[in-house]
Amino acid sequence: MKKFKVFFNIEKEEQWLNKQLEKGYRCTHVSSLGIYTFEKTDKSYVLRLDYQERLTGEKLEEYKGVYEDFGWCYIKSTPLNGVRYWQKENDHRNEIFSDRESKANYYKRLMQYSFWLGTMCLTFAFLLYSDTELYHESIWRMEGSLFWKAFIFETPFALLKLTPLLLVGLFSSSYYTAYKQHRALKET
Repeated sequence: MKKFKVFFNIEKEEQWLNKQLEKGYRCTHVSSLGIYTFEKTDKSYVLRLDYQERLTGEKLEEYKGVYEDFGWCYIKSTPLNGVRYWQKENDHRNEIFSDRESKANYYKRLMQYSFWLGTMCLTFAFLLYSDTELYHESIWRMEGSLFWKAFIFETPFALLKLTPLLLVGLFSSSYYTAYKQHRALKET
């Protein structure tokens, strides 16, 4: 079974994937386009996500080895975004972070991830808004039904131009959520 889904929050993605496991579908692959591949299973699994950027070669193998020593299985995914998918049979020792410091470091990495994605979207928005017009200037000189036809035709394109700003908002929210979690773990 394949499902298409796009997430802007790693924790929500993890929750969704674990709900699929509860329904009896084990994740076997995640593509960069948001296509998740599942297979039916009778066993009880748990899935956890981690964010680790720029792991290649020997560092990636060492990273995988640490998790595999504790029974976690690496799910094939696109390493470009840094999200790592780990799955194992449910044995009630299902956390990948063993202490407060490692959990705090996880949230710090999530903050960096959200910050850079938000910055890229903001940069793209500035490039996109160089003309500062959502609608073409000539649309406002039209009259009657011609105006309404042009307005209706142009509206999806105007909304599409707003997408980078919407993404900046989503990544800012994700950053703030990770910041609150990180701060709470550091303070107590």
